[in-house]
Amino acid sequence: MRKPLLATLATLTLGAAALAGTAGTAAAAPAGGGRAAPAVTTPGAHPDGGKVTPAAARATSFAGTVALSNCSGSLVRMPNSQSTDPALVMTNGHCLETGFPSAGQVITGQSSTRSFTLLNASAGSAGTLKANQVVYSTMTDTDVTLYQLTKTYAQIQQSTGIAPLTLAATHPVQGHAVNVVSGYWKQAYSCSVDGFAYRLKEDQWTWKDAVRYTPECQVIGGTSGSPVIDTTTGQITAINNTTNESGERCTLDNPCEVDEQGTVTIREGIGYAEETYGIPACFTTGNKLDLAAAGCELPKPSGTR
Repeated sequence: MRKPLLATLATLTLGAAALAGTAGTAAAAPAGGGRAAPAVTTPGAHPDGGKVTPAAARATSFAGTVALSNCSGSLVRMPNSQSTDPALVMTNGHCLETGFPSAGQVITGQSSTRSFTLLNASAGSAGTLKANQVVYSTMTDTDVTLYQLTKTYAQIQQSTGIAPLTLAATHPVQGHAVNVVSGYWKQAYSCSVDGFAYRLKEDQWTWKDAVRYTPECQVIGGTSGSPVIDTTTGQITAINNTTNESGERCTLDNPCEVDEQGTVTIREGIGYAEETYGIPACFTTGNKLDLAAAGCELPKPSGTR
């Protein structure tokens, strides 16, 4: 997760020719390899420096993924969402257009006019989606932003032919194959769930029960917010957000794992994602956020129960 750096804009400009047909070095936002890429309206970020995984997962469908100005994301539905519900887009908390939420901060109901490019199966543009609200955003315990759109799922599918991806309501499974599908780079990465970090700490932020990838997923800047899709179920099981870039201990761009006993483990070059199975419990009829709903364990804004 890198803070934006203007230098990357020059890097991307010089490397533009090399990007023909493949994803190159990307810029980043908060967390390591999963951080945001540079936007036209905001400064870019430092390149990840990690290798780009060959397009082995190129056959993966990009339908339902979205490209933001500086990140990746996806058009998502809850298991019980209806076609007439206002649609939702999911990306990282550190991709929020107003800046990184600080540790302990939870944002709900914030006005937004952000736009997203919706992709079809072959990573072509299927249309533009527009938000009217940040329904929920935080970098505490997890790293997620959920936007409400101006159209329903049915309206989007009618105009674009694209259906939303479904958030799984069950915990990710160790050993399962996953695809990390980046709408920003139109690049997909294939690997497996290697295991879970009891706590993943990076700079001021701490995330709970994070997914650790096997080494094949060498995600880069701009892949922040990409859906992590379980290839067995076809559902979203996590959201891509960081990589330990240089082997440092718990610093920005260098998350560390902390176990129940407080033992710190550093895994240089390894990427991580935040689980999403707890999100559906916090949404009720009509895709309405209800942080007081039974089973909802997402962090709440200060002063609420």
